[in-house]
Amino acid sequence: MFNKDKFSSNKFKPFKVLFFVTIFLAFASAASFVVMFLWNAILPDVVGVKPLSFWQAAGLLLLAKILFGGIGSGGKHWKNKRKGDWKNKWMSMNDEERHEMKARWKERCNSKKR
Repeated sequence: MFNKDKFSSNKFKPFKVLFFVTIFLAFASAASFVVMFLWNAILPDVVGVKPLSFWQAAGLLLLAKILFGGIGSGGKHWKNKRKGDWKNKWMSMNDEERHEMKARWKERCNSKKR
């Protein structure tokens, strides 16, 4: 009556993979063209640098991703982990420790305003 294998999500779907690869390449190409256009329109006149080719713009985007965005998760997981660590630490403090922590942070914030 109901064929479970027909609707299985474990099957390899080459058209779906090809579709997402095409979309990724289209977005990467568009971003590279935007970087190339902006670089070539602004920086040679202002700073006196050489114009970029398409591949140099794509490499610049990749370099920026590696340096500022990280590889893989984009650096989002460690932020959530640190936030959870502070929450757990705060919840495990007693009232006296919380009061001391608040006083230290008020002192730090006031010292930066001066």
